[in-house]
Amino acid sequence: MATDTIQFEIQKTTQSRIAEVDFSNLVFGRSFSDHMLVSFYEDGQWGSNKIVPYGNLSLSPAIASLHYGQTIFEGMKAYKNSDGEVLLFRPFDNWKRFNLSAKRMCMPEVPEEVFIGGLRELLRLDSAWVPTGEGQSLYIRPYMFAADEYIGVKPSDTYYFIIFTCPVGNYYSKPVKVRVETEYIRAAEGGVGAAKCGGNYGGSLYPAKLAQLDGYDQLIWTDAKEHRFVEESGTMNVMFMIDGKLVTPAVSSSILDGVTRKSIIAVAEYWKIPVEQRKVTVDEVITAAKQGRLEAAFGAGTAAVVSPFSHIAHEGVDYELPELTPESFPVRVKEFLNDLRTGKTEDIFGWTLKV
Repeated sequence: MATDTIQFEIQKTTQSRIAEVDFSNLVFGRSFSDHMLVSFYEDGQWGSNKIVPYGNLSLSPAIASLHYGQTIFEGMKAYKNSDGEVLLFRPFDNWKRFNLSAKRMCMPEVPEEVFIGGLRELLRLDSAWVPTGEGQSLYIRPYMFAADEYIGVKPSDTYYFIIFTCPVGNYYSKPVKVRVETEYIRAAEGGVGAAKCGGNYGGSLYPAKLAQLDGYDQLIWTDAKEHRFVEESGTMNVMFMIDGKLVTPAVSSSILDGVTRKSIIAVAEYWKIPVEQRKVTVDEVITAAKQGRLEAAFGAGTAAVVSPFSHIAHEGVDYELPELTPESFPVRVKEFLNDLRTGKTEDIFGWTLKV
C-alpha cells in the first residue's frame, strides 16, 4: 500500500505521562497522549514528517491562520478488540473528507501516505493510550492550518499538518434537550458548511450558549434562507425515526457529510429499514411529535456517536420524545456500531482497519 512508502522521523518521549491519567474518569478532550505527528508543507510538497513528543508549538503572531481562518480538522476514533489490537473505523473516509475540506479552503491535499501512514505509525507508538472501558475510545484529531508569516488576504504558501490523540469517554452522558434555532444560522448554501473548518464551530458558540442558558444542551440548526428546513444539530448530523422510517436531511454545501451518518444509513438499509435522505421540514418533525409518530430523534457524529434527544423545543414549547427501549433504533444501532468498532461482531461492511 502507498501508506508504507514514506519514512517518519520518530523522536520518543523520555517520560510517558500515561500514569497521570485517571482512565476511570476520562473527561472528553482533556488528556493527551505522549506523541503527535507533525508534517510541514512548503515549496509545493509535504516534508519534514516527524512523530515527536506532544507539546506546545512555537508560532509567529502574524501566522495567517490566526488572522484569516485557513484551518480545517477531522475527528476520528481508535478502539481495541479483545486481543488488544488497535482498530480504526473508516479512516479512509475521514482522509477523503479532510481533503475535500482542504480544497474548499484553498489548502493543499494531504497524501494518503502522510495521513493514513503517519496515523498508523503514531498509533503503534501510543497504543497503550487506547482505553478499553465501556464507552471509551482514543479520539484522533488531524488538523491543518496556514503557516505563512504574512498579513494579507491570500492563500498561504506553507502549512502545518498535525495529528494528536486523546483517550475519551462518552461525549454526552444522557439524552440531550435540543431547541430549534430560528434566528442564527450555522451555514448557508454555497458557503463552507460541508467543510470541517474552524469558523463553522466558532460561529456556532454564541447561539449555543444562549440555548444552554435557557436549559438546552444543543441546537437544531435550520436553513439560512427561511429557517424552514432542518440541517444539523450542534456538532452532529440529525436523524429522525418517523412512522418506522429513518429520515435525515440530505447532505449539501451547508450540511456535513458525516462518516457516522453514512454508517448509520448503511446499517439501517442492511436491516431493511426504510431510509429517506431529503429535505426535512421543521413542521413535519413537530407535527409527528404532536401526533406520537416521532419514535426517536438523535444526533450522529464521531465524538457523540449516537446521542438520543429527550426533548425538542420549538416556538417556546418543549416536545418530549418517547423513552427509548432496547429495541429502539438509536439504541440498537449504537450498540451495533460499538460492537463492530471493537471487533465484537463481524465487520460485514469492511469498515475497520487494523493498526
